[in-house]
Amino acid sequence: MGGHQFGSEMLCKKREDYLEWPEYFMAVAFLSAQRSKDPNSQVGACIVNPENKIVGIGYNGMPNGCSDDLLPWTRTAQSKLDTKYPYVCHAELNAIMNKNSADVKGCSMYVALFPCNECAKLIIQAGIKEVIFMSDKYHDSPEMTAARRLFDLAGIIYRKFKPKCNKIIIDFDSINGRPSQKPM
Repeated sequence: MGGHQFGSEMLCKKREDYLEWPEYFMAVAFLSAQRSKDPNSQVGACIVNPENKIVGIGYNGMPNGCSDDLLPWTRTAQSKLDTKYPYVCHAELNAIMNKNSADVKGCSMYVALFPCNECAKLIIQAGIKEVIFMSDKYHDSPEMTAARRLFDLAGIIYRKFKPKCNKIIIDFDSINGRPSQKPM
């Protein structure tokens, strides 16, 4: 008997517990953050084009070629030069610099932490149209206030991410026949 069989034994329904795009992109940002060596803040960013393709990923860390063993990671010191702040590249900067497309105009950025004013300037100059963030814990700081002011003036949409699930577990053993991952 030729042709396709559509009997019940051949018909299989798709999974219902797959990750939707927003959760996937924010999870990529959070996974990228795990590369950060910063002992206090691990931040990741994921840039996505309008076709839902990832075009840039970054995390906070020291500049290329600058040993993260020779520069400070502390948040406070007598001199600002003895803190991490003059040296660390933020996740947003690294994601833009690590882009794998000609540009990131019209893209969205998923980021764990609301961008500072310096990153807001980079985001605007890069042509990113939307910022989706998980945490805004420094909302009232001058840097975040300035960032919001810049975004508003430039017409950049920014919104807090509201996950459909609070945890995504990556189980490396699942490929060997264990049950499929279920977001929690």
